[in-house]
Amino acid sequence: MAMQHNPARNDRATIPATVLPSDDRVIETSIPSRLDALSWSGFHTRVVIALGITWILDGLEVTLAGALSGALKESPTLRFSNLDIGFANSAYLAGAVLGALGFGWLTDRIGRKKLFFITLSVYLVATAATALSWGIMSYALFRFLTGAGIGGEYTAINSTIQELVPARYRGWTDLVINGSFWIGAALGALSAIVLLDPAVVGPDLGWRLAYLTGACLGLVVFVMRMWIPESPRWLMIHGKPDAAHAIVDDIERSVTGRVQDERQRSLPKIRLKMRRFTPLREAAVTLFSVYRKRSLVGLTLMVAQAFFYNAIFFTFALVLTDFYGIGASDVGWYILPFAAGNFRGPLLLGRLFDTLGRRSMIAATYGISGLLLAISGYLFSIGALSAQGQTIAWMVIFFFASPAASAAYLTVSETFPLEVRALAIALFYAVGTGVGGVAGPALFGALIDTGSRVSVFAGYLVGSVLMVVAAVVAWRFGVAAERRSLESVAPPLAFVE
Repeated sequence: MAMQHNPARNDRATIPATVLPSDDRVIETSIPSRLDALSWSGFHTRVVIALGITWILDGLEVTLAGALSGALKESPTLRFSNLDIGFANSAYLAGAVLGALGFGWLTDRIGRKKLFFITLSVYLVATAATALSWGIMSYALFRFLTGAGIGGEYTAINSTIQELVPARYRGWTDLVINGSFWIGAALGALSAIVLLDPAVVGPDLGWRLAYLTGACLGLVVFVMRMWIPESPRWLMIHGKPDAAHAIVDDIERSVTGRVQDERQRSLPKIRLKMRRFTPLREAAVTLFSVYRKRSLVGLTLMVAQAFFYNAIFFTFALVLTDFYGIGASDVGWYILPFAAGNFRGPLLLGRLFDTLGRRSMIAATYGISGLLLAISGYLFSIGALSAQGQTIAWMVIFFFASPAASAAYLTVSETFPLEVRALAIALFYAVGTGVGGVAGPALFGALIDTGSRVSVFAGYLVGSVLMVVAAVVAWRFGVAAERRSLESVAPPLAFVE
C-alpha cells in the first residue's frame, strides 16, 4: 500500500529548509507548500511559454509529416508510396518512444533543466537534417532522431511544469500547454500552404524548407529556456536544499516582491531523506506494485489516445487526397480549422478538470470522442461526407479528444512520486505510443492503400473501442487529484514520518 501522509501535520516553526541534527541527510521543508501558495504571475506565464512551446514544435512536426505527404509522393527525388510515408511516420514515433525512455531515466537522475537543452539540441539537429533527406532510409532515420528529441522533451517538460505550477492551476495549465500542440499544427499547415504552392517554390524544395521552419523555431526556444530554473522539488530531494531554497526565494520575489518569511510558520512542512538517485528496482516496485492501479490507468489512457490521434492525424492528408481528391497543396486549408477545434477543446474544457474533477472529465472526454468517431467513421464508409463534412466531423470529435489526450499526460505526471515522475511519463508514453502510435499510422497507411472505405472504417472502430475502454478504466480507477498538492497525491519516496 502506498505510504500516506498529510503535509499539514508538519507544522513546527522552522525555516523553509532545515537540516535536522538527528540525521544530516534528513531535511524538513515547506518548499512544496510555498510553491502551491503562490498566485498566478508573470513567472508562471513565462514558464508556460518557454516550456509549453515543446508541444508547438511537436504539433509542427506531426502536421508537416501529414501535410507534406502528397509533396513527398510527388517529389522527383523521393517519390514515396503511402507505405513509405506510414513507415517514416512510425519511425518518428519509434524514436519518440526510445527517446522518452532514455531521456526520462536521465531526467529523474540528473535533473530537469539539463535535459531541456540536450533534448532540444537533438531535435534541432535532426529536423534540420530531415530537410536534406535523399531517400526513404535517410528520411526515416532523421525522422527517428527528431522523434527521439521530442520524446525526451515530454518527460522533462511535463515534470517541471507540474512541479512549478501551483496545485489549483495545475489541471487547466497542463491541458492548455499540451493543447498548444495545435498551435504548432496551425503553423505547420500555414507553412505547407505557402511552401507547397508550386507558384512559390519548386516541388522538391518546398517540403525541405518546411522542415527548416521547425529548426528555426527551435533556436528561439533554446534562448527562451536559459532563465528557467531547475525544479526546487527535485533539488530538495537530491541533496541540494540550499539551491532549492534560493530558487524559491527568487520565485517569491518575482511574484510578490518579497520572500514569504513571515508566512512560513503557518505553511505545511514535510520531512525528506535526501538521495543521489533512485534505483531502477525501487522505481519498478513503485510503478508496478505500490501504484499498480494508477499504472493501469496511465497505460490505458496513453495507448488509447496514441492510437486515436496518431493513426488519424498522421493519415489526415492521405484520406483527403485519396478519397476526396484534394490536392496536396490544399491540405493545409483543411488542417487549419481542424487544429483550431483541437486547441479550443483544452482551452474551454480545461478548467472543468479542476472544478468538476479529473475522473468525471477524463471519462466524459474519452467516451464522447470514441462514440463520435464510430458515428463519423460509419458516415465516411457509406460516402455520406464531403471533404468539408469530414473536416467538420473531425473538428467536433477532437474538441473532446484533445483535452482527453492531454489528460493522459496530466494523469501520469501528477499521480506518481517525484523520484519516478519523469520515468513514469516516459514509460507510459513509450508503451502507449509503441502499442497505439507506432502501429497506427502504418496500419492506416495500409488500409488507405486498399482504397476501401469499409477497411478504413474498421480502423476507426478500433480507435473508438480503445477510447471507450479508457473512459471506463478512468472512471473506475482514476485518482481525484484536482487542487491537491503533488505530495498529497503521491508522497515522495524520500518522505519520512
